[in-house]
Amino acid sequence: MVIDTLTVPWVPVPHRMDVMLCADIPRGYGVTSAFVLVSDAAGRTLLTHVDRPGRGWEVPGGHVDPGESPVTTAARELAEETGLSVPPERLAFLGGLRITLLTPPPPDYRYPAQAFLAFFTYRQEGVGASTHPHPESECDRAEWVDDPARRCPDAPWLPLAGR
Repeated sequence: MVIDTLTVPWVPVPHRMDVMLCADIPRGYGVTSAFVLVSDAAGRTLLTHVDRPGRGWEVPGGHVDPGESPVTTAARELAEETGLSVPPERLAFLGGLRITLLTPPPPDYRYPAQAFLAFFTYRQEGVGASTHPHPESECDRAEWVDDPARRCPDAPWLPLAGR
């Protein structure tokens, strides 16, 4: 089910991004990235921060490595970016962002014309403890926040938060 449709500045050609709740990866779409929306018993969301231009606060996640499943990617990225280790089988698939390019991609574009960013959820029992990114992570900190929209007001995944 599509719950929102938008465009984003980081896709360099005309496109459509559908924010979706779904039971499986849409047919014909390649998963390029996987993310985890982590919440705790206090209703907070775990976010990560990357101190680079154009980055900032985000949900834990990243690119799928060759031969890696989306759920394994999500669990790996969660551990690297926050220090929170969760077995992949404890993550629940939620849906994601379906990106469809409406014109041919530029020659240097490294993603498929039909890409999917997979989102998983995890509910932390109790109040989430302080977390710290792995020393080699691109993230410089991770924090539990009450209102992810305040830290990430333009994030296309916001309609998925709290689902």
